[in-house]
This record gives sequence, structure tokens and C-alpha cells, in this order.
Amino acid sequence: MAKYAMAIDLNYCIGCYNCQIACKDEHVGNEYPSITKPQPTFGHFWMSIQEIERVYSPSNIEVVYIPTPCRHCDDPACMKAAKDGAVYKREDGIVIIDPEKAKGQRGLVEACPYGSIYWNEEEEIPQKCTFCAHLLDDGWKEPRCVQSCPVSCMVFGDLDDPESKISKFLEGKDAEALEPEKGTQPNVKYLGLPKPCLAGTVIFGDKDECAKGVSVFLEGKDGSRRETETDFFGDFTFDNIQKAQYRIGFEARGYRGRSVDFDMAADELYLGEIILDPA
Repeated sequence: MAKYAMAIDLNYCIGCYNCQIACKDEHVGNEYPSITKPQPTFGHFWMSIQEIERVYSPSNIEVVYIPTPCRHCDDPACMKAAKDGAVYKREDGIVIIDPEKAKGQRGLVEACPYGSIYWNEEEEIPQKCTFCAHLLDDGWKEPRCVQSCPVSCMVFGDLDDPESKISKFLEGKDAEALEPEKGTQPNVKYLGLPKPCLAGTVIFGDKDECAKGVSVFLEGKDGSRRETETDFFGDFTFDNIQKAQYRIGFEARGYRGRSVDFDMAADELYLGEIILDPA
């Protein structure tokens, strides 16, 4: 039997929201008996999009888009909280909220640690992404959200089939779950999740201009060392670093070297402007 999962490569997601629009096109006003009732027009985002700003400098801000459907977990918290079998896991791994048995069980909304379950006030039922199970049962190979992605950053398929599209896509790649600490073993995996980043801007003090080509090194207390150079705007970035104590240093010909000790405690840290004085 298949074990369906989804993989999303955030390095290619452009934040077009096509996946969210396709979900609404498929479910708003449409009922699929035994799987789900119609999705309300407003207030429900079965395919939600998180937007995370990465501040590398005041003039260099990047937005990372993270599509977040139901994770269809191997150990779903909603199923544990449900009464009378209102939430069940199909043999193919898709987690379904029974639209009849779940009536009145508003507590299932709070049971999801990812906030992926919504309350339908009119029908008095909890609802969420179904991986478009009705389409898969009708022979489709992927949900509407995946089909609609213009850059193919979303991949869907059978993890138990080594020849499936998703298995080949994930081969040799370090895919991760979003919020793995929740402990539900989700079946939506990500590539390119934002990691802690450090950034800053170097200025030549005597010229009061951006310092291009300055050597920047980052040393950890464990003896690790990384190096980079400032760009045309004097900006530098170290991405995917651990939260720990560091020393960062700056060297440029004709200028006095400078180093700063700091504690990387946040997901992102902008050190501001670092002024280098002439030697």
C-alpha cells in the first residue's frame, strides 16, 4: 500500500500563492462525501503560507515563503483527541476528519499542534487539508496544490515506492520536518528551511563609504572557522549557523583589523554598521 507524503523545496518557492488558490478552487462550494464538506470561502487556509523576513541589512531583506498544509502525521495528535473515531488514518497514510462523526468536536482545532485544523461555523465541524484524497481515489497522481505550482517546488508521491517521484526527489537530500519538536512524525518534508543567520555592514570610516572586499571571519568557541567577503554594498552574511558564542573579525588592507565577541541567541542577528579606521 502507498504511503503518501509531500516534499517542498523552499529554495524555489516564489510566494505566488497558486497552491492556496488551487486548494480553494477545489474545495470551496464542493462537497466530497465521507471525506469533507465544502470549505468556507473565508477564514480557512487548508494550504497556509507563512512569510518569514530575513534581514541581511536595511536594504537587503529577503522573504521566505513556507507552504504549510496538514502534515498528515504518522502519530497525529488530532486522532488521539478525537471521539468516536472522528479522525482516522487511511492505509495510504492520509489523515481524514470524518465530516459526520466530527460534528461538534471543536476541541480538534486546538488539538493540532501546527494550527492546521479550522472550525466550520456553519457546519459545526473541524476541517483541514485532505491531500485531495477524493482526486487520488479517482486516479490523480497529486493534489491540486502540487499540480498548480508553476516552479514545481512541491512534490507528492509514495514514500514506500523507491521509483516514485518523491522518493527520487528526496534521494541524497537532507529533508526536514517543520517543528519536529512537536513529535508527531509529519509526512510533509522541507528543503531550504530558514536557519539562524548573521549579517552586518562594514564601512570605511575615513571615506564614509561601503567597504567592498573586506575579509570577514567567524570563529566559534569550538574552534570552527568560516570566512567570507563583503559585497559591493559592504554587506556580509553567514547563514545556517548554530546558536552559540562567536568572535567575528574584519581585515582590509590599509585599515586596522577589528574583532567583536557576541552571543548568537536569536534566529537572525544584524550587527549593524562596523566602522574600520585607517591603519
